[in-house]
Amino acid sequence: MPELPEVEALKDFLVERAVGHEIVRVLPVAISVLKTYDPPVGAVEGREITAVHRYGKFLDLETDGGPHFVTHLARAGWLHWKDRLPDGPPRPGKGPLALRVALETGEGFDLTEAGTQKRLAVYVVRDPHEVPGVARLGPDPLADDFDARSLAALLAGERRQIKGALRDQSLIAGVGNAYSDEILHAARMSPFKLAASLTPQETDALYTALRSTLTEAVDRSRGLAAGRLKSEKKTGLRVHGRTGEPCPVCGDAIREVSFSDSSLQYCPTCQTGGKPLADRRMSRLLK
Repeated sequence: MPELPEVEALKDFLVERAVGHEIVRVLPVAISVLKTYDPPVGAVEGREITAVHRYGKFLDLETDGGPHFVTHLARAGWLHWKDRLPDGPPRPGKGPLALRVALETGEGFDLTEAGTQKRLAVYVVRDPHEVPGVARLGPDPLADDFDARSLAALLAGERRQIKGALRDQSLIAGVGNAYSDEILHAARMSPFKLAASLTPQETDALYTALRSTLTEAVDRSRGLAAGRLKSEKKTGLRVHGRTGEPCPVCGDAIREVSFSDSSLQYCPTCQTGGKPLADRRMSRLLK
């Protein structure tokens, strides 16, 4: 799933490639991708892209005096830039293509989504905060005014595990499954630790890990072509998706806890005092 660093890099890429150009056609291939109807998706056609913004994991193309084209790539979506779009309209079918945006230069981009769960979303709105997911977003963790006290205030009274708190977009915008694993590893903190139980020292360590992990990921991604961002994300991850591999800090084997539709990875030595966390999926299999 694209998270804050990848969406930030896509924003920068589109600022360079798309701002100042006119949208001539928006071609939906999968109708399920369109989440709004007023204004219609065609309302951005004939308008110049004047700015590109990021709200958490949402990407917003602002047009001159007109609607905003907002997309959320969800778990399996992606944006593919084309220096030259194919001739003719795309054909509906069972492939991953969901929507195409064509510019007056002949360039443009495709929004695609792999898998059977179709969650990629496109909104055409007068104001990006009309999108429910944008309206619910918590503060951006890379904002200049987001400091350790801001994080402490958000976590106060949170009687849930810190892993879940970091992933809650209404609490902190932009962090997903992968980077929450990376942040907790950098902070040397158990993903099962209750958020409200953090000491001031632990909150400071978590804040430092949050900012440094995301900033470093953004820096690694900046300037890369859109098609290279996925591989860059995977290469830069230290624990997420690396079950069984040695921890880059201590050498212990990275372990995994599986859930119904996701999993987390962690280092027992660095994060849980050497104790493996209970894997609920394995516990059910053993009954």
